Amino acid sequence: MTTAPLSFILESAHLQQLFDALARHGYHIIGPTLGDQAIIYDEITSVDDLPVGWVDEQSGGTYRLHQTKTPIYFGCTTAVQSWKRWLHPPTEVLWRARRTDSQFEILADEQPTPRYAFIGVRPCELQAIRIQDRVFLEGEFVEARYRARREAAFIIAVNCGRAGNTCFCASMGSGPEAREGFDLALTEVLEGDRHYFVVKTGSAAGQALLAEIPHQPAGDAEIEAAAHIIADTSAHMGRELNVDGLRDLLYRNYEHPRWEAVAQRCLSCGNCTLVCPTCFCVTIEDATNLNGDEAQRVRKWDSCFTMDFSYIHGGSVRYSAKSRYRQWMTHKLATWVDQFGTFGCVGCGRCITWCPVGIDITEEARLIRAADNQTVVNKKANHDESV
Repeated sequence: MTTAPLSFILESAHLQQLFDALARHGYHIIGPTLGDQAIIYDEITSVDDLPVGWVDEQSGGTYRLHQTKTPIYFGCTTAVQSWKRWLHPPTEVLWRARRTDSQFEILADEQPTPRYAFIGVRPCELQAIRIQDRVFLEGEFVEARYRARREAAFIIAVNCGRAGNTCFCASMGSGPEAREGFDLALTEVLEGDRHYFVVKTGSAAGQALLAEIPHQPAGDAEIEAAAHIIADTSAHMGRELNVDGLRDLLYRNYEHPRWEAVAQRCLSCGNCTLVCPTCFCVTIEDATNLNGDEAQRVRKWDSCFTMDFSYIHGGSVRYSAKSRYRQWMTHKLATWVDQFGTFGCVGCGRCITWCPVGIDITEEARLIRAADNQTVVNKKANHDESV
């Protein structure tokens, strides 16, 4: 029998000591910070690097930041990119080789696996990491580099104190509260002049780290305050996606006219796949130096929206924007379930925010469902008339 994790209080004045403890253990701390007029995940060393007081505004094809006078450290929702950047890098050398006389040798990879501490991981992103774990760690073939980085990572989740306009994690069951997959989980609370975090431990490593910094047991009022923040966030989601029967809905509407309608807007730019925390499509490139005595194979992120991604002898399998968007959406919400037993979408809303024309996956699903429901009504009416 498992017991619920205990709750503790970490005063905001002691947050820097959490950073210091991580540094003592050799972790490179990755967290939200300001960069290129947006919130990005990057290496940070101090609480001063966090976007204190900043709040993001996101909608279809729109992203803006504005600063408030509050001392909130984690007032923004998700950053532009996801933690996928650190666990499954955009570009990675798989191997290098050198020619010697008539033979060649594979050069050993001498780079040590980085030890990252991720701070500010949102609950939907925890779910995204678990989904990528299924892709790279489960089954017959295991991605060794991903496994090494994943096992070395220390994860500090932050429960959401506000929902963005494009968020729909509540629909996907992935937020706004972190329930598993973390070492520590924080809920930031600001009550008058008091600023603190309600902390839950999710692993032995998390318990050990918390023991190194000042903390105290949480009282009922503090636990209730944190629970109220999470409940309020859940009640104010920016978007909603009805997942009831969604897999079968998409399967039986493979030729729905809505696919053509959305294709008239889609630029096939691939932004949605690049910012998505679960997409894992890659391409492989081989290259040699000018002397022809050294070669390397590089893996790079790719997108199912590119024409070349589905190229086989004779041409691309998905030559139209219609077929490529349909492939992406049905994979996320239907065939992914067949492959991995879960949806490939966690409701972070990045694909909506960073689509240049504001295509909304929740709206597309709603329109297809509405037309499907009308078809059912019409069929029933025709049947009743014939009887």
